[in-house]
Amino acid sequence: MRIIKYALIFVLLLVVLSFALLNATPVEMNYYIGTSKAPLSLMLVVGFALGCVTGLVSMLAWYWHARWEGRKIAKKLVLAEKELANLRAMPLKDFS
Repeated sequence: MRIIKYALIFVLLLVVLSFALLNATPVEMNYYIGTSKAPLSLMLVVGFALGCVTGLVSMLAWYWHARWEGRKIAKKLVLAEKELANLRAMPLKDFS
Protein backbone atom coordinates (compact mmCIF):
# COMPACT_ATOMS: atom_id res chain seq x y z
CA MET A 1 0.00 0.00 0.00
CA ARG A 2 2.87 2.34 0.78
CA ILE A 3 4.36 1.77 -2.69
CA ILE A 4 1.08 2.75 -4.35
CA LYS A 5 0.93 5.91 -2.24
CA TYR A 6 4.47 6.92 -3.21
CA ALA A 7 3.80 6.09 -6.87
CA LEU A 8 0.70 8.32 -6.88
CA ILE A 9 2.63 11.15 -5.23
CA PHE A 10 5.42 10.76 -7.80
CA VAL A 11 2.93 10.85 -10.70
CA LEU A 12 1.24 13.92 -9.20
CA LEU A 13 4.60 15.68 -8.89
CA LEU A 14 5.41 14.85 -12.52
CA VAL A 15 2.08 16.28 -13.66
CA VAL A 16 2.62 19.46 -11.63
CA LEU A 17 6.18 19.83 -12.92
CA SER A 18 5.10 19.36 -16.55
CA PHE A 19 2.25 21.87 -16.00
CA ALA A 20 4.72 24.39 -14.63
CA LEU A 21 7.14 23.88 -17.53
CA LEU A 22 4.42 24.15 -20.18
CA ASN A 23 3.05 27.38 -18.63
CA ALA A 24 6.29 29.19 -17.88
CA THR A 25 5.39 32.20 -20.01
CA PRO A 26 5.47 35.37 -17.91
CA VAL A 27 2.18 37.20 -17.62
CA GLU A 28 1.44 40.61 -16.20
CA MET A 29 -1.01 40.86 -13.31
CA ASN A 30 -2.65 44.24 -12.77
CA TYR A 31 -3.60 45.11 -9.20
CA TYR A 32 -5.30 48.24 -7.97
CA ILE A 33 -1.98 49.46 -6.59
CA GLY A 34 0.41 48.25 -9.29
CA THR A 35 1.43 45.42 -11.55
CA SER A 36 3.71 42.41 -11.35
CA LYS A 37 5.07 39.84 -13.77
CA ALA A 38 5.24 36.15 -12.91
CA PRO A 39 4.95 32.83 -14.73
CA LEU A 40 1.41 31.80 -15.61
CA SER A 41 1.70 28.55 -13.65
CA LEU A 42 2.68 30.48 -10.50
CA MET A 43 -0.25 32.86 -10.92
CA LEU A 44 -2.63 29.92 -11.32
CA VAL A 45 -1.25 28.16 -8.24
CA VAL A 46 -1.46 31.36 -6.18
CA GLY A 47 -5.04 31.96 -7.34
CA PHE A 48 -5.98 28.37 -6.48
CA ALA A 49 -4.33 28.68 -3.05
CA LEU A 50 -6.14 31.96 -2.32
CA GLY A 51 -9.44 30.33 -3.32
CA CYS A 52 -8.73 27.38 -1.01
CA VAL A 53 -7.89 29.67 1.90
CA THR A 54 -11.04 31.73 1.31
CA GLY A 55 -13.13 28.56 1.23
CA LEU A 56 -11.51 27.21 4.39
CA VAL A 57 -12.10 30.45 6.28
CA SER A 58 -15.76 30.54 5.28
CA MET A 59 -16.14 26.84 6.17
CA LEU A 60 -14.46 27.47 9.51
CA ALA A 61 -16.96 30.23 10.32
CA TRP A 62 -19.83 27.87 9.46
CA TYR A 63 -18.25 25.10 11.56
CA TRP A 64 -17.92 27.38 14.63
CA HIS A 65 -21.53 28.49 14.26
CA ALA A 66 -22.72 24.88 13.98
CA ARG A 67 -20.73 23.87 17.07
CA TRP A 68 -22.18 26.80 19.02
CA GLU A 69 -25.69 25.80 17.99
CA GLY A 70 -24.92 22.19 18.91
CA ARG A 71 -23.80 23.20 22.38
CA LYS A 72 -26.98 25.21 22.89
CA ILE A 73 -29.10 22.23 21.85
CA ALA A 74 -27.07 19.88 24.06
CA LYS A 75 -27.72 22.12 27.08
CA LYS A 76 -31.45 22.13 26.31
CA LEU A 77 -31.37 18.35 26.01
CA VAL A 78 -29.71 17.95 29.41
CA LEU A 79 -32.37 20.18 31.00
CA ALA A 80 -35.18 18.28 29.29
CA GLU A 81 -33.74 14.94 30.43
CA LYS A 82 -33.50 16.22 34.01
CA GLU A 83 -37.10 17.43 33.88
CA LEU A 84 -38.23 14.08 32.48
CA ALA A 85 -36.38 12.20 35.22
CA ASN A 86 -38.04 14.42 37.86
CA LEU A 87 -41.48 13.86 36.34
CA ARG A 88 -40.97 10.10 36.30
CA ALA A 89 -39.90 10.15 39.95
CA MET A 90 -43.08 11.94 41.08
CA PRO A 91 -45.72 9.64 42.52
CA LEU A 92 -49.03 9.34 40.70
CA LYS A 93 -52.10 10.80 42.41
CA ASP A 94 -55.07 8.49 42.85
CA PHE A 95 -58.30 10.29 41.89
CA SER A 96 -60.74 7.59 43.06
